[in-house]
Amino acid sequence: MSDDSGFAPPPFKPEESLQRLRRELRDLGLSDREGVFERRGLAIARLRVDGAQLAAAMVKRPSRANPQWQARSLGSNAAVRDFTAELKKALQQWGDRDD
Repeated sequence: MSDDSGFAPPPFKPEESLQRLRRELRDLGLSDREGVFERRGLAIARLRVDGAQLAAAMVKRPSRANPQWQARSLGSNAAVRDFTAELKKALQQWGDRDD
C-alpha cells in the first residue's frame, strides 16, 4: 500500500501493537485481567491477537451485568490509535457516574 511518493506505512505487527496498546490502557487507569481491561471491577475493553490483526472490543456503557460489546478488527497502527482515542474519549464521558 504505497502512494506515488514512494512511501509505505510500516508493516502492522499485531503482537507489538498488543503490547503497546496494553501499556496505553494501563496508563488510562485500567487494570488488565487476562486480556479484559477493567475500571473498578467493570469490564471496559478486551484485546487479543487474531491472526494478522487485533480483535478489540469496547463496551457501549460500563455494566456489572451483561455488558454490550462493540467489536472491531484492528489491522493497522492507525486503527489502533483510533481505538485508543475513542476509548479515552468514552472514559472521560462516562466519568465516575457510570462506575
